[in-house]
Amino acid sequence: MSQPDHGHARKQRFQERLHVLHDTALHRKLKQHFPAAFNERWTRRHWIHASLFATIGALAATIVPGFSNSIEQVLPVSQATLALPLPPLPPTHRSEVPGDSWQVLRVEPGQTLSGLFASVGVPATVMHQVLEHPGTREVLTRLRPGAEIAFDLPVDGELRALRFDRDANHRVQLSLQGGKIQEQVLERVTSTRTVVTSGEITSSLYAAARKAGLSPSAIATMTEEIFNYDIDFSREVQRGDRFSVVLDETWREGERIDTSKILAATFTTGGKTYTGFRYEHGGKTEYFDIDGRPLKKSFMRMPVSYTRISSTFGMRKHPVLGTIRGHKGIDYAARTGTPIMAAGDARVQFAGTQRGYGNVVILDHGRGYSTLYGHMSRFGKIKAGQRVSQGTVIGYVGMTGLATGPHLHYEFRVNGQQRNPASVTMPPPEPLKGAALVAFRAQTAPAMARIRGMEEMLYARAGGDKPATAAADKRG
Repeated sequence: MSQPDHGHARKQRFQERLHVLHDTALHRKLKQHFPAAFNERWTRRHWIHASLFATIGALAATIVPGFSNSIEQVLPVSQATLALPLPPLPPTHRSEVPGDSWQVLRVEPGQTLSGLFASVGVPATVMHQVLEHPGTREVLTRLRPGAEIAFDLPVDGELRALRFDRDANHRVQLSLQGGKIQEQVLERVTSTRTVVTSGEITSSLYAAARKAGLSPSAIATMTEEIFNYDIDFSREVQRGDRFSVVLDETWREGERIDTSKILAATFTTGGKTYTGFRYEHGGKTEYFDIDGRPLKKSFMRMPVSYTRISSTFGMRKHPVLGTIRGHKGIDYAARTGTPIMAAGDARVQFAGTQRGYGNVVILDHGRGYSTLYGHMSRFGKIKAGQRVSQGTVIGYVGMTGLATGPHLHYEFRVNGQQRNPASVTMPPPEPLKGAALVAFRAQTAPAMARIRGMEEMLYARAGGDKPATAAADKRG
């Protein structure tokens, strides 16, 4: 063999050896990265596991909808959310955002306006600012028990708005913005229905009237405006007495808000039936009997409401002095603070302290008539020389002077001589005549018909005869 051939053969053997070494190194490298099952000879157990996994994969691809397709889809790119701080909401805009922040309060007996504001955390300075708004003080300072007042108080606690009823038909909303008050008046629709009700006294007049559906204001109208001049409710009312009332009910948004307007009423006691009919004429509203005679007399029988007589007119043993002496008036027991009304139109003759009477008021009614009110806890807004109308509150029940308990000592004087207030007679007022009487009968005819229908049904059920009216007795 020649020398070139020998060198070529040696070179070829060297290259083959390099290929073998390269393949061996690559095989070792791959063997480190693959599981042992791929680097060794598979056994029967390996083939069984591989067949089982292949079968499960085929079943999953068949049962799960879209599984095979989703494998081929490109995975979505992951996204990250970054929270950025927002600028604070301007106060002017925040105050305009509506929300349920109204707090509605119902006025309780004895509760003051300042107490209402304080209960919701509104300072007195804001209350005075509200009261300075025109027309607000007159309404808010005269809120009666049961009235509602609403405060719009957002999270920051500052009063945003105030809402109250000015009357039955109007609601006022005051908005407080930037130290200024803006007023909005909302009209509230009301409806009126006329109803008739009746009752029989079994325990007390008040209980029977409430059972019949009369409100406290309606009871006061019946006892103080209609029959107060003819019936002494402290001693003449008894079990079995009956009453019937025709009245207007005012409704608003499904709620009965007023029942004080009595159109007609009857009251049967002591075998007599007294009647009263509401009639408007000459710019005034008064109550008249069935013959058109005004029920309002020159004097009221009782200058206080819902009381009892604790001492009558005449001789008695004085509860403090212990001596037998004449009692020149009638004592009406009542709670301290019960309002005392002027028995008739008069001029205040005296208001001050006088011996055993304590705090006393004397009224001069003219024509020789005068009345005295003793043992008051305090006086009303009156002073000597002032003119007062019948029904004006002149003071409040107390026990000043010689008294063992709260009551009113009431005297009725004629030319300086004490008379029994329960039995003294006064000349009756003049009845309506001519055109006024015709108008009265036309205006009160519907209420009169309903009263008569109710009474006929009541007395038919009772199985008795209807008592004669007081007007019929007077004519007889």
